[in-house]
Amino acid sequence: MDSSTSSPTPAEAYAAARRRDRYPQLARFAAELAFEFDDFQVQGCEALEGGHGVLVCAPTGAGKTVVGEFAVHLALAEGRKCFYTTPIKALSNQKYADLVRRYGSDAVGLLTGDTSLNGGAQIVVMTTEVLRNMLYAGSTTLDELGYVVMDEIHYLADRFRGAVWEEVILHLPEYVRVVGLSATVSNAEEFGEWLVEVRGDTTVVVDEHRPVPLWQHMVVGGRLLDLFAGEHADTGEAKINPRLLRKVEDTARAHAPAGLRGRGRRGAPPRGPRYRPPSRTEVVGRLDHAGLLPAIVFIFSRAGCDAAVSQCVRSGLRLNGPDEVEQVRRIVDERTADLPHGDLSVLGYWEWREGLEQGIAAHHAGLLPAFKETVEELFVRGLVKVVFATETLALGINMPARTVVLERLVKYNGEAHVDLTPGEYTQLTGRAGRRGIDVEGHAVVVWQPGVDPRQVAGLASTRTYPLRSSFRPGYNMAVNLVGRFGAAKGRELLEQSFAQFQADRSVVGLSRRVERNEEALRGYAEAVTGDVDEVLGYLAQRRKVSEREKELARQNTSAKRVQTARSLEKLRKGDVIAVPSGRRAGLAVVIDPGVDQFDEPRPVVITEDRWSGALSLSDFPAPVEPLGRLKLPKHVELRSPKTRRDIASALRETGLRPPRRQRWRSDANSDPELAELRRELRAHPVHGMADREANLRWMERHQRLTAENEQLKRKVAATTHSLARSFDRIRRLLSQRGYLGENGDDVTEHGRLLSRLYSESDLLAAECIRQRLWNGLPPAELAAVVSTLVYEARRDSAAESKLPSGPVADAWRETVRVWTDLVDDERAHRLDRTREPDAGFAWPVYRWARGESLEKVLTAAEVNGQELSAGDFVRWSRQVIDLLEQIRDVLGRDHAVGGAAAKASRLLRRGVVAAGEV
Repeated sequence: MDSSTSSPTPAEAYAAARRRDRYPQLARFAAELAFEFDDFQVQGCEALEGGHGVLVCAPTGAGKTVVGEFAVHLALAEGRKCFYTTPIKALSNQKYADLVRRYGSDAVGLLTGDTSLNGGAQIVVMTTEVLRNMLYAGSTTLDELGYVVMDEIHYLADRFRGAVWEEVILHLPEYVRVVGLSATVSNAEEFGEWLVEVRGDTTVVVDEHRPVPLWQHMVVGGRLLDLFAGEHADTGEAKINPRLLRKVEDTARAHAPAGLRGRGRRGAPPRGPRYRPPSRTEVVGRLDHAGLLPAIVFIFSRAGCDAAVSQCVRSGLRLNGPDEVEQVRRIVDERTADLPHGDLSVLGYWEWREGLEQGIAAHHAGLLPAFKETVEELFVRGLVKVVFATETLALGINMPARTVVLERLVKYNGEAHVDLTPGEYTQLTGRAGRRGIDVEGHAVVVWQPGVDPRQVAGLASTRTYPLRSSFRPGYNMAVNLVGRFGAAKGRELLEQSFAQFQADRSVVGLSRRVERNEEALRGYAEAVTGDVDEVLGYLAQRRKVSEREKELARQNTSAKRVQTARSLEKLRKGDVIAVPSGRRAGLAVVIDPGVDQFDEPRPVVITEDRWSGALSLSDFPAPVEPLGRLKLPKHVELRSPKTRRDIASALRETGLRPPRRQRWRSDANSDPELAELRRELRAHPVHGMADREANLRWMERHQRLTAENEQLKRKVAATTHSLARSFDRIRRLLSQRGYLGENGDDVTEHGRLLSRLYSESDLLAAECIRQRLWNGLPPAELAAVVSTLVYEARRDSAAESKLPSGPVADAWRETVRVWTDLVDDERAHRLDRTREPDAGFAWPVYRWARGESLEKVLTAAEVNGQELSAGDFVRWSRQVIDLLEQIRDVLGRDHAVGGAAAKASRLLRRGVVAAGEV
């Protein structure tokens, strides 16, 4: 967005004037802004003013929101509404503040799960779920809607929430123009083709150019080195810095484990010091010295982020001057004014504030929302110089930095430690380089033993980040589709999803393979000179002979193994035997028969070449017969070399020799069934055919290819209409449980209740209400039980859940019983299983609803072995409130459960839980 300094030529001035005449609204919009648009921004805005929908894919920080904001400008100019949707509340709040500054609070509204401000305004910022719910409810707020901006539209790949984006795109009225803003994805054209198919005329604008160039570095020891140095002359690809490679090799060699560094003068491996990576304080200091702050340091652990801040603060690192400290204090006071004073200590407020004053902060999901928002504002203002963050910071929030640091290239995904993908690396490092501020951005990887610069170069050079749909029908979606459109139209809508679009694309390749195979099969059949059916019959008969021979061979092998085991069991100490083959082949004397009533015999022997050890059945392909005996002492010390040498010598002096190996006689020739099969084979007409073997080879190929083709056809059938079939199975289950009519084409009273419950456990919540499991529960007890449908413990938490006794425990047991019955039905209908209720948050939310202090609630959770930060507590409490308020709205305050839900939500919305809510 750099201002142009050179004067345009007359031709350029004329072209610009023509463009202004053609796109007058864009000219007015651009005149309000103090920078010159990039080509992709102009292209997107012109398409929008020309009446097209738009998909803009560009790197983080490239300025794609300009196109979204132009949609807002057009809506205001045309007297229509514009909804600006975002995936997360923090991003909604940020965008709301931006638009209010430009257009005033009267023109802009905000709707999130817990905030409703001026919802009838001409411009409304909202989370995507709010818009989805409006569409299903047929809200009058949708009247006069002209534009919907879907910021971070690539969120539709999110496996938990992604379906919402596709629901909105499919259900919006045709006349609404959709503006999709996405990070750079490698299949933008495919996504655009789908948008054209379901939304009509859509212009796809892809810009892969970073407005601020990104330089890649590695920190090795205390040195900051460039990752690349020049380009390869033949390929033009970036060349890895040879100085970096040498430094990594030298450092790795110096700190390699003993035995891997070669040997010293006297043969002993040299002892090198264990490698210690530079401390976080050293890394920040190095960045500060190089002029690379502000920086985001990604640490894939909440505890790691908090520990990093503590380390830097304790070290005395100060990145802010006196004037900046004063600004920090003022903003912190404003942002945290709503927090109860008595909770500040338990929130770690003073330690957090001290870090901010020094220009250092953490940012992760466990932070209190007010703390996170304060960190975001201070960082954007340049008053926080270093943020230690988990990867959640890479999703959406506008917090660009000069430098991004990755401590490790491995993260824990909840189940295992996995390497970062090129897409994740691109997303994380994409925050480096602030447009209009930095000339260049910097990505820094901290070297650890085992990290190869070539691996880092591969991550930095790969630009594959495909968008994959996570869309699949659920219970709430199914009843809403049936209720609004009927089952047949609902199936059609699912067939139009991006998920089915991608599935059908994958089927195209499979179908082509099936067609090619069919053609090859016809060629194989034509190559057979005789009657095809007769050749197939002969082939089947030959296969029967082969299978019988294999069966007899298995029987012989099994019988031989049994006889060999019995022969080993009969051996006695002193028996001389022959080991027929292998490394121990030759004579051996039995020291211990090694008979075990629960296992196969494993005789311990000494061989004539002085080896001692246990033999097994695998050493003897046939039963063993003793060749003679050797007198042995009562106690044989096998570990004594002299004992083994004396016994081996005595064994050789016996004069015994191993017998010639005899072949095990198979009784296949005496098997009457096999004889009959062979007779039928010889009598077959094809047996005497001159080119029999050539014909059989053609038919064998035919059969193998036929089997492969059948497998491909099954795969095609499973993929085609897969979502519609899943929808049908969901309808059958809902009909069986009374949420849809018998034919699955009309919604019952219970179904209408389900249609207004938006939760991962929507059907389980509806079942609990329908079966009156929660009737009679007081508000605090209801909050505790409802929390089990919302809360999900972190996967690394092993604490056992504890419940308040009495009504809560009783209702919980009944809820689990209903869940068990539901899962049985889901299994029978081949549907994804509803997540098991989790009672891990029941005690904390119960105590909070009963009025206990935050300190008592969090301390009690810690005593019970739960890891529950203040931020986690607020986040889960707000999700419980959300479901309680849905229950209140569905049932009404006059209903026993609806009234209790209303009271419970009021009891929970206090203190830190209510702080920061508008």
